[in-house]
Amino acid sequence: MPPTESGIDPGSEKAFDHPLEGTPDDALDDTLDLHLPPDITALFSDAPLSADPADSPRGGLLLDHINDWGPASTAAGPFQLVPVRIERDLPLISAWMNDPAVAAFWELAGPEEITAAHLRAQLDGDGRSVPCLGVLGGVPMSYWEIYRADLDPVARYYPARPHDTGLHLLIGGVADRGRGIGTALLRATADLVLDHRPQCGRVIAEPDLRNIPSVAAFLGAGFRYADELDLPAKRAALMVRDRVHRHLL
Repeated sequence: MPPTESGIDPGSEKAFDHPLEGTPDDALDDTLDLHLPPDITALFSDAPLSADPADSPRGGLLLDHINDWGPASTAAGPFQLVPVRIERDLPLISAWMNDPAVAAFWELAGPEEITAAHLRAQLDGDGRSVPCLGVLGGVPMSYWEIYRADLDPVARYYPARPHDTGLHLLIGGVADRGRGIGTALLRATADLVLDHRPQCGRVIAEPDLRNIPSVAAFLGAGFRYADELDLPAKRAALMVRDRVHRHLL
């Protein structure tokens, strides 16, 4: 999950917290292996796929077309989520995945083909999880996965509501960690979700409970500490940003 807010020693950060870190392949069904209800798949089962998965019904319908959301203003500059294109973005994302701080949580270190398979599983899927570059001031500097938490295996571990939307992220550059940027981008991204997904009442995340800097970053971004979850690979803090309280926190 994201880096901590300003004032926390960058050397102590666990800036990257994959939601299922250390999980064996058979310990929990992957997000993309969870079957959608027939009433949802019927919405796009007959729709043709675009050459760009982010523009296709399967790549955009479940998350209200992230590619159309546009930028958000932050203190660090304009920030935008840009759906990943493997042919354009793979070298950069793979390099980030090979950063030891990232590899410890995401477990995607190694040749580019490993990261490509992770991205392709989402891009070729039904659109419940969309991988994006986080572009700040025109510079790609973070990787995000915006996903339908209510359609994800994590929904088995908390009282999910329809259209709950989850966030996974990593900050790519060491220079962008530990200065409050992650907190600012978390707030901006949660606002983008709530602004462009009118049926979504909550944005959620599930950082490792031991990752105090990540929990602090979410709190600084207006999330509340809602519960503790016993997930297969970790005990997690359920962090929630509520639409009804978004302007109060």
